[in-house]
Order: sequence, then structure tokens, then C-alpha cells
Amino acid sequence: MAVSVYRWDALPKETVRAGVSRTAFRGDNALMVMNWLEPGMEKKPHSHPFEQLAYIVAGRVRFEIGEEVIEVGAGEVVRIPPDVMHCGEAIGDKVAINLDVFAPVRDDYRHLTEYQEDDFR
Repeated sequence: MAVSVYRWDALPKETVRAGVSRTAFRGDNALMVMNWLEPGMEKKPHSHPFEQLAYIVAGRVRFEIGEEVIEVGAGEVVRIPPDVMHCGEAIGDKVAINLDVFAPVRDDYRHLTEYQEDDFR
């Protein structure tokens, strides 16, 4: 078995919408998604059946999770339960970087990890 090592900043990025881009890395049963959130980005409240763990790598993010509004900064983590309406937005004047972990792997994000195909052969 060969083990591959990747750098977040070298992975292919997807532009989600103005001010939001992401890339991902997966295992068999979990998915990590690195997000870059620019100041002024549009919020998009949504829900999904996946548990989401969000770790703020840099900057600050204001999350709306259900009825709660919280601010999370670099080095902090927050859990977003499955099926709860939520969204996040960068606050301040710096790009916020957050790492989301989902379990199980989201099929709708699997395209972000096509570069890993050889790792699963």
C-alpha cells in the first residue's frame, strides 16, 4: 500500500459562489472540507443529514445554528448537528479559513476528491 501526502494549498479548489471556495480530502468513512470565506460573502442557510464539525483555522466566523448565533475564532471548534438549519459568514476584514469534517463521506462533495482516485485502488 502506498501512502499519499497532499498539501491543502496545492489541491484543486472549487468556487462555490462569490467569496466562497473549497477543497476536500477523504478517507473511506469521513470527509474533510477546507473552506475559504471572504469578507462580504453571501450567507446561504441550509441543512443536511450529516453531522458537521467545524474548526476555524484562521479569522472569525459567525455561525447561525438553529436559533443560536455564535462567533468562532481561530483554534475553536463547533458541532453542527444533522438536519439543523445553519450557515456561516466571515466577519472582520480578513479571509476566514475553516475546516469542516463530515461523517460519513458526502456523495455530493465526492467530486472534490477525484485527485485521490489512485489512493482507493
